Amino acid sequence: MRVHPYLRAYMAGIVVPTVFILLATTAFAIVRYGIGLNLPVERAMIFPLAAVPNLWGVWNMLHLALRDRVELGIGPHGALLPLILVPAGVLLARAFGIFEVSAGTAVLFAPIGMAGYFLLWKYVVAFLNAEIGIA
Repeated sequence: MRVHPYLRAYMAGIVVPTVFILLATTAFAIVRYGIGLNLPVERAMIFPLAAVPNLWGVWNMLHLALRDRVELGIGPHGALLPLILVPAGVLLARAFGIFEVSAGTAVLFAPIGMAGYFLLWKYVVAFLNAEIGIA
């Protein structure tokens, strides 16, 4: 029997957003400093850098804790995460005056985000969970 399943679930959950944020930050640095295009997105990057990987890890831990009690696969479980992230991101963007997003726009793009999250969770996070022995 392997120990610390929740720690392993957390670590498997943070992999996808951490790698994505690493690539996005690299692309931003190349565009900003290499090409010289001035994009003021530093304040908008704080929320994804701090909260999103942690939420993915906690969400994967929640899936591990609930999978015996709730009949919901990992794909649909992951597709529910944008229902927390999108409103939180919109609220923080408005609070810091980074950009203005209407509620209608957020609702319009929510199904697209949910579909993307479904695929990432169904294939990538599920693969990582299987690799570390918690699937």
